[in-house]
Amino acid sequence: MPTKPTNYRGNDINYIALTPSSTGLTKHGKGGSRIVINRVNNISEKKDGRVDTDKIEFPDELKQCVDFHGHLCPGLVYGYIVAREAVRLLSLHRSEDEEVVAISENDSCAVDALQVVLGTSAGKGNLVINNFGKNVYTILSRKEGSAFRFSRKTHYCYEGENAADYEILEKKIANKTASKEEQKKHKLMRSLDLLGKNFSDVFTTEEVAPPEQPYAQLAPSAPCFSCGEMTMTTRLVDMGSQRRYCMPCAQKRGFPVS
Repeated sequence: MPTKPTNYRGNDINYIALTPSSTGLTKHGKGGSRIVINRVNNISEKKDGRVDTDKIEFPDELKQCVDFHGHLCPGLVYGYIVAREAVRLLSLHRSEDEEVVAISENDSCAVDALQVVLGTSAGKGNLVINNFGKNVYTILSRKEGSAFRFSRKTHYCYEGENAADYEILEKKIANKTASKEEQKKHKLMRSLDLLGKNFSDVFTTEEVAPPEQPYAQLAPSAPCFSCGEMTMTTRLVDMGSQRRYCMPCAQKRGFPVS
């Protein structure tokens, strides 16, 4: 198994491999947890110009996030490191039902990592998205009666040795002249850099009073008076005369729906 370089802070790596484990090896300290990573060699390209990622070994849990999401990107990494820190602070196990609740203040790629690691999903009712466009997440443990809010308050700053290469890619991204492979390389460099940072260098952590989050609502279904489609009775709009409409049909009739 690879060993961690002395005093490594994730700022001297070009092409790196994450130490493989079932959940991802982490180190804990005053700065919160971070993924322990190790040098392999410089980021390289294949003969056809594509970025060579064959030698990168991700923790199994991060692999699952990538498989679910479809690709590795900084947004997914934000969600992954938040989920891992929440697991550490709240002693969480993946939620089988609604034991864990995640409240995301955006609808970004990060949400997919929360689903995979924490077991939160819209279908179970324990994933809430308040799309304020903010990189903020609140994770609640119903068992512990505790919650933590994680928020980004600083701009991202790349700290790798290959800063010149990253800056060139940044300019190409901004000017919309980057090729697909350059875009991929940019995402890879930023993702790996984020994984090597201390959590506190990326997010501010605050213990908060657990938000009141009701359990998923259960109710029988009944047909809409207009379209006849079965609708949850608590979501039907009563327009009098024993006529109850689904929301789209009620809106067509000028009835305000909130």
